[in-house]
Amino acid sequence: MINIKNLNKHYGDVKVLNNISIDIKKGEIFAIVGHSGAGKSTLMRCINGLEDYSDGSLQVKNKEIKNLKKNELREFRKNIGMIFQHFSLIQRKTVFENVALPMQLWGYSKDEISKKVKDLLSLVGLDEKLQSYPSELSGGQKQRVAIARALTLDPEVLLSDEATSALDPNTTTSILNLLKEINEKLNITIVLVTHEMEVVKQIAQKALLLEHGNIIGFDDTEELFLKPDEKMKEFLGETEVVPEDGVNIKIYFPKDNAFQSFITKMARELDMDFNIVWGKLEEINTHIVGNMVINIKESDKEKVTNYIKEHEIIWEVL
Repeated sequence: MINIKNLNKHYGDVKVLNNISIDIKKGEIFAIVGHSGAGKSTLMRCINGLEDYSDGSLQVKNKEIKNLKKNELREFRKNIGMIFQHFSLIQRKTVFENVALPMQLWGYSKDEISKKVKDLLSLVGLDEKLQSYPSELSGGQKQRVAIARALTLDPEVLLSDEATSALDPNTTTSILNLLKEINEKLNITIVLVTHEMEVVKQIAQKALLLEHGNIIGFDDTEELFLKPDEKMKEFLGETEVVPEDGVNIKIYFPKDNAFQSFITKMARELDMDFNIVWGKLEEINTHIVGNMVINIKESDKEKVTNYIKEHEIIWEVL
């Protein structure tokens, strides 16, 4: 659906995107993650043709964006919906009028507009707010209006630029659940630009981590969180405090193993005691994954690691 290969972007002498190569499949929920200045919004604007790129390839449905002429670019953008952090609603227009605006600009009939707007407001749970104004809505309701507006032209791709950053946690969850529902019902590809890892955990199937325009992580979301590398740990702000004595072994539990009693079973079968230093379970895109650190005597290292290997468990010595 979206194929990016060796993409580079410069602002003068400053390189803001460095050799980006990713593929985003049709119907996927894909997150572009990074702190401020990472290049994530620039990458998103390249995808919808609002930014030029210096070299490399960026294709959406096999169309190279930099080769599109002005009229082709306008038609191309019709197929891409956008939602933003601050909603970008027109204050003097009603909810109905805000959602109807893209269809009016493209010359749809009044009957087509009326049916489409009402259907979309029903989808986002705002049937009763047709004649309300943005000033009368909560933040979550405003974002729902913005989502409905982004869907009026039946786009195949929905780009979300920090769309939940201005919302409280409960409202964020409701908006993410709505986006997931839209993804499932309409099979629409959703690309999320965010700095919030909770957003990634809740709905993204794949995630790209950017730092100063460089890829520092790119994988299925579960894999990124299940066994984070040093860059990922640094990004998450995680520090692992472990005992200085003995051997510290970190054991990873993917979605099919998270609730298995592996540690208890190992202690019983090996007839040994060890300390559980810490552990955690996390819900990643509806799946439970986790990891745990145990501390053992140096003399027991070979016995324990052989047992772990036999059971094909992911592990590492810290």
